[in-house]
Amino acid sequence: MAETIETRPFPPFLPKNATVMTMGGTFPPASEKRSMEFHYPNFQNDMWRVYGIVFFNDKDYFRKGEEKAFDADKIKAFLSEIGIASCPTVLKAIREKGNASDAFLKVVEPVPLAEVLEQVPECKHIGTTGGKATEVLLSLLPEKVKLPKTGETIPYVYNGRELTLTRLPSTSRAYPLSLAKKAEAYKNFFKACGLKTK
Repeated sequence: MAETIETRPFPPFLPKNATVMTMGGTFPPASEKRSMEFHYPNFQNDMWRVYGIVFFNDKDYFRKGEEKAFDADKIKAFLSEIGIASCPTVLKAIREKGNASDAFLKVVEPVPLAEVLEQVPECKHIGTTGGKATEVLLSLLPEKVKLPKTGETIPYVYNGRELTLTRLPSTSRAYPLSLAKKAEAYKNFFKACGLKTK
């Protein structure tokens, strides 16, 4: 059976005022498992709960009422206001097991990073949401760079542009860390980037 090459379904979200960009290594789950048409759409993924805790002290801040869904419009409005971009590191990939697991995601084509960075000229900080995303971004550099540990920040120079790269914990439920600890890691990152948190 031929492997299916998928192109990521959502474009990068790139507010012009973004000073920070979070970059995931994953592909979203199949459409029937999505609670919205935006990044991290699976209701089981804790990304938007983490954002809710970090910026509003409320894990359900971005939840759509009582639904098992997140509110994409509310998320986009917030990201635009505070200046956070969201962009996957993978443009095309093959799901080797047909699921959303990073472990079985074969990267066919990484993100066109130069094009993305052109659209966020103020961006100085990148936070990768898990090991796969970090590996993909480091693979775009001309020289070999050691994979940082979770929570570690390294200088990242791409096409002459000086950035920082921080490896953050994955927000997948499969990642063995409590929601509180994940939120703490993201809070430390956003504070270090100069954003106001709760």
